[in-house]
Amino acid sequence: MAERKYSEDHEWVEVDGESGVIGISDYAQEQLGDVVFVELPEIGKVFDQRDEAAVVESVKAAAEVYTPVSGEVIEVNEELNNDPSLVNTDAFGEGWFVKLKLTDPTELDDLMDEETYTTFVKGLS
Repeated sequence: MAERKYSEDHEWVEVDGESGVIGISDYAQEQLGDVVFVELPEIGKVFDQRDEAAVVESVKAAAEVYTPVSGEVIEVNEELNNDPSLVNTDAFGEGWFVKLKLTDPTELDDLMDEETYTTFVKGLS
């Protein structure tokens, strides 16, 4: 099973070989409320760590989704165009945003593991 790492901005990346799938955490989707629209990047776009990769609009607010790691977009979740609520119902599964080909895997060392992220979120309440 691939390990999921988290940023302080509540994005996650799950690495599988040289690529990583990116989404937002349950905490982030709960804070946003019902997601009604997701703007995804083009395939082939290259991002540096912490670049804005997508925009999420909910009934409460609009928010940017940042890349927790650098890479090139090799796939986007087209299902979010038809059903953006997947972000709410399955944030760690069908609600993913983009898949990147990683350009600097050492950036994963800057991210939190599940236990550290859970403690981080508890400290926000």
